[in-house]
Amino acid sequence: QVRLMESGGGSVQPGESLRLSCEVTGLTAGTYCLGWFRQAPGKEREGVAAIDSDGDTNYANSVKGRFTIYQDNAKNTLYLQMNDLKPEDTAVYYCALARRRLPAEKALELDGLDFAFWGQGTQVTVSS
Repeated sequence: QVRLMESGGGSVQPGESLRLSCEVTGLTAGTYCLGWFRQAPGKEREGVAAIDSDGDTNYANSVKGRFTIYQDNAKNTLYLQMNDLKPEDTAVYYCALARRRLPAEKALELDGLDFAFWGQGTQVTVSS
């Protein structure tokens, strides 16, 4: 049974950093893609970053150079390191899994419609 559990959200000031974690259980061997998505109040869900089973990554233009997605396979955990946070990064952040071949470069195009498994979300608030 696949399960994703996010943690690490919180409230920070602009310019500060946070690291989100997503523990992934039930992911058996094979191709997959893991992603981070976010949804701000009154806005549509948007893709933030993705990493596929080849280790390739992809980022939304709004977070390139500030966010880094990576995984620790030994810990079955996906991470999102977020630096230089801005008020516009405020949102609920979700991790998601596509348990099929999905290249990271394609993974953010449909804002999560390609992903079948989702965590419950963690709130990130950036405010002075």
